[in-house]
Amino acid sequence: MTGTRKSRSFLLAAALTRVGFVALRANPPGKPARWERTNYAGRTVELHAGPAVAVGTALAAARVHPAAGLAVLAAGACGAYDDVSGYFSGDTRRGFRAHLGALRDGEVTSGAVKLAGISAAALVAGALLKERPLDKCLAGVVIAGAAHGVNLVDVRPGRALGAVLALGLPGLLGKGPGAELAAVAAGGAAAVLREDVSERTMLGDTGAHALGAALGAAVVAGGGRARLLAGAVAVVAAAGYGDRVTRWARAL
Repeated sequence: MTGTRKSRSFLLAAALTRVGFVALRANPPGKPARWERTNYAGRTVELHAGPAVAVGTALAAARVHPAAGLAVLAAGACGAYDDVSGYFSGDTRRGFRAHLGALRDGEVTSGAVKLAGISAAALVAGALLKERPLDKCLAGVVIAGAAHGVNLVDVRPGRALGAVLALGLPGLLGKGPGAELAAVAAGGAAAVLREDVSERTMLGDTGAHALGAALGAAVVAGGGRARLLAGAVAVVAAAGYGDRVTRWARAL
């Protein structure tokens, strides 16, 4: 039964993401230029994958646990805000240090708003997923940190999706809600992998944050305090060495 539920979670996330992606490409709201960006190599790519991943993965995650769906959808929405606001304002700053440094100087960037929104949603989701106060806090750290961690490596085609699959697929070996949420993250990533690698689309902050939140929710739902502590340490370390993580992802 557990294997069946994991398979259904994977297939549901993949199907919902794929349907959303195809629908957005066929009938994108607004002007087509709003859905286009220039990637690292100077090629024009589309942003349809991001919203499709966020919504498809959120719906599939909500089937496992409503709080997980909330975390994924909120992370995607905050990422979408930064994708739109940050792009049209011309703000190219990335990473915790850049946005927190701007905030210290009195400037509220779209990235800072995104960080605050994702962190708040992660804490709410963590509080709903866990019972003890310390576990609730750790869960929030893990979900928010994982959301930002996946975005850190989204610097080249296939990097973020590859990271999600590499981290999510081993989770399928487990049981229970954690394994099902890992399947959700993997299914959403697999649905748009081909287009991402071939540089026809990109996740943007919308998709990267959503998939990261799904991974974080999988860690939270799948283990006790020891696993939460390990996850929290991992995401805090990744945040602290964010620039190195990003350079490493570019070098791969």
